[in-house]
Amino acid sequence: MNELLGIAERLAREAGVIALKGRRSGDLGTSTKSSPTDMVTKYDKLCEKLIVDGISSARPHDAIVGEEGANKPGSTGIEWHIDPIDGTTNFVFDQPNWSVSIGVRDADGPLVGAVYVPVLDEMFTASRGGGSYRNGTPIAPRDVTSVSDALVATGFSYDPAARSRHGRTVASMVGNIRDLRRLGAASVDICFVACGRLDAYVEGGLNSWDIMAAQLVATEAGCTVSDFAGGPVVPAEVIASSPAIHGGIIDLFARASKESS
Repeated sequence: MNELLGIAERLAREAGVIALKGRRSGDLGTSTKSSPTDMVTKYDKLCEKLIVDGISSARPHDAIVGEEGANKPGSTGIEWHIDPIDGTTNFVFDQPNWSVSIGVRDADGPLVGAVYVPVLDEMFTASRGGGSYRNGTPIAPRDVTSVSDALVATGFSYDPAARSRHGRTVASMVGNIRDLRRLGAASVDICFVACGRLDAYVEGGLNSWDIMAAQLVATEAGCTVSDFAGGPVVPAEVIASSPAIHGGIIDLFARASKESS
């Protein structure tokens, strides 16, 4: 695990430095993918190539899955999940909440993860059974016991109809929590739950590369991460929260979903 985490951390930082310099240059080479709001830049592609090449050099027989098309089979049982820029819209609009996320899994689930937030120069890391850290310092969620005191984050689909449905749901939730945030990058949101900057995060319709690293950061920090019903987390359904309020967040989200349907 130390070897894997070292590779993930090194490549996340290298890619993040390149992306941040590119953002400051102003020449982003932006285009769209699944919808007019689903953007990709030349730095998404450049950083994914850098990461894939780095993994392939150090671990040539591992599998790799990346947001921008990387799909390399492997024979070791180790699989890397890469989001070269999570929060591309934030990246394009020069908002600070975007990251480079690299997660590694084996047959038992997430094994190591590194989420680097270049604008903040913060590296979140975790390994299975080894705890979670921000720039080398252990982290933990906020000790919150009431849903009404919870600062909750969410995200929205690129699909307009799905975004509208989810908007109605979170509007139904907002009167029962401290407040709502929409920061724009799943990996950053989940890491912020892990370190107490948020108390819960709820979103659906994600992909493995969005959550692979961050969910390990959260669970190793002491958070609870599940699907919408409290079962094992899947990218399509993610609730990450401080443990004492997890059941309450699940119940509130279920009621709000029903009310808004």
